[in-house]
Amino acid sequence: MNTKVNLAGVTLKNPVMTASGTFGSGQEYGEFVDLNKLGAVVTKGVANVPWEGNATPRIAETYGGMLNAVGLQNPGIDLFVQRDIPFLTQYDTRIIVNVCGRTTEDYCQVVERLSDQPVDMLEINISCPNVKEGGIAFGQDPKAVEAITREVKKYAKQPIIMKLSPNVTDIVTMAKAAEAGGADVLSLINTITGMKIDVHRRTFALANKTGGLSGPAIHPVAVRMVYQVAQAVSLPIIGMGGIATAEDAIEMILAGATAVSVGTANFANPMATVEIVDGIRRYMEAYEIDDIGELIGAVR
Repeated sequence: MNTKVNLAGVTLKNPVMTASGTFGSGQEYGEFVDLNKLGAVVTKGVANVPWEGNATPRIAETYGGMLNAVGLQNPGIDLFVQRDIPFLTQYDTRIIVNVCGRTTEDYCQVVERLSDQPVDMLEINISCPNVKEGGIAFGQDPKAVEAITREVKKYAKQPIIMKLSPNVTDIVTMAKAAEAGGADVLSLINTITGMKIDVHRRTFALANKTGGLSGPAIHPVAVRMVYQVAQAVSLPIIGMGGIATAEDAIEMILAGATAVSVGTANFANPMATVEIVDGIRRYMEAYEIDDIGELIGAVR
């Protein structure tokens, strides 16, 4: 039985990876999860300088999911290279570094710094607010998506994954813009903007007022967007959004994803990723599927 998948020339032993921001760089989960069993570990977002993140409270539970406004708190690229990459290279898994920034130059600095590091791919988080464009996220303007993709590619030695924001009118337009800019892979979806109000305190549940909604509540939206994008571009897709079980992952693969990322589920069940890896194998055995490639985009 073959569970290997290929993302822009990078082979993963299986299609299951972690979603950025939900797994750190693997250290916190090492005692629960054998990282060797995962197709890849996707790190928390890293910027050119340390970011403090947003004021607290910045997490709120919601029906069927959670809201977060952590604000991409991270220690910066210097500490990341010194501490996190050496930890991950101990394991037989692919390493994907998520990159964030406030300007195009910020992204390019991190990408250039990682060019000689032992990491396999870079995932560019374009849901960050673009400070030079009044705070609108890079990923909400197709011209900005194409421009930042093209610029990052100039500095990248590894394949580039552009992580698309669902907070747009037409996800396909953004996907095509990333493809035009030279993206190697697309990942989608990032969180959906939401809000929660504490009716007893009569105030916002998050200090930031709004946050990113993740978890099972967004899964049907993610499946729909992955399907739409798979029909419109020729790039491989990493599907994510509310994946908690092997069935959720297989649904995403049938919609057109080559690989999947597991995020919020890790908080409730630290073993979620490994259970999904095992569940996919059981599904393939039950339905006598020899190669996972038979499932990718099988539902038209």
